[in-house]
Amino acid sequence: MNTTNNFSVTGRIGQDAKVNQFATASVARFGIAISRKETVNGEEKRTTAFMNVEAWRKNENASTFEQLKKGQLVKIDGYFKPEEYEKDGKKVQHIVFAVTSWELVKKDENE
Repeated sequence: MNTTNNFSVTGRIGQDAKVNQFATASVARFGIAISRKETVNGEEKRTTAFMNVEAWRKNENASTFEQLKKGQLVKIDGYFKPEEYEKDGKKVQHIVFAVTSWELVKKDENE
């Protein structure tokens, strides 16, 4: 069985990336607004959701995080990273959207 574990979405950054620096690497965490149009009862509506993502870079490459500013249209690629931790004596599982690459998207003149 061949399975894949990746995603690719385009959306707008909801707020400037929050960057935490460690000894050899840094992580940027930010939300991205993704949306789609749908027709409900003949009326076109836009549905939007926010996706919280994180991107890691070695410290010498962390300056690229400066591109991740609120309102910027960006295409991100990444994978789903399952994480588990304990809270109040119970195991908690969640999925992190781990970004492996991003590309700033120029605004479409027709937008």
